[in-house]
Amino acid sequence: MAQSAVLDVILAGERIRDYTDDRPFPSALFLGYVGGRPLHVVASCAESSRRAFIITAYEPSLDVFEPDYRTKRKP
Repeated sequence: MAQSAVLDVILAGERIRDYTDDRPFPSALFLGYVGGRPLHVVASCAESSRRAFIITAYEPSLDVFEPDYRTKRKP
């Protein structure tokens, strides 16, 4: 997965979930499409230094998510 794809998702994707209790900084889950394929990126931002940190990036699975790739399936 290219760094440019991850950056594109953060800049132009949809913020679908906030993790306000994450430490040391709150984080968020972003959804975007790269080459027609969904990509989830979890990132956090240090407000004081205005630095972003990529926590993880992955292609979401339909085993875990509904076809909208926003909603987790019920167990």
